[in-house]
Amino acid sequence: MGPVKVTAKADYAVRAVLELATVDEGLIKGERIARAQGIPLKFLENILIDLRHAGIVHAQRGAEGGYRLARDPADVTLGEVIRAVEGPLASVRGEPPESVNYEGAAEHLQTVWVAVRASLRSVLDDLTLAEVVAGRLPQKVRRLTEKPGAWSRR
Repeated sequence: MGPVKVTAKADYAVRAVLELATVDEGLIKGERIARAQGIPLKFLENILIDLRHAGIVHAQRGAEGGYRLARDPADVTLGEVIRAVEGPLASVRGEPPESVNYEGAAEHLQTVWVAVRASLRSVLDDLTLAEVVAGRLPQKVRRLTEKPGAWSRR
């Protein structure tokens, strides 16, 4: 499974939709999102296509075009955004954790990998764009950051 890594694509996607979540109405140009979040425009445009296909972002072409969230920020989770651009939150050798099987001493390892995925989901699927933008992170998320070693690189 390797270390859980947040790719540039996932990071940029989340930052882009958070930027969109701050706009009450109207459309935002991709250039504005890219500039506000320091995201390379070409990379952002490909990410926005993925987000549009997932039904998270609405896009309108033309001189008056741009992007907006397709749903209320309180109804979009970080997990949805990451899945839209990266696929499943956790995999083992490219397979879902429930699909791997082990024998002998590693017999129960599958359960660990499923728990890792469930742990990611418990944060990312319960955290909405609206909560992040407002800084209203759920207590369970804040508690995780207070555990010893949470801010350590290891």
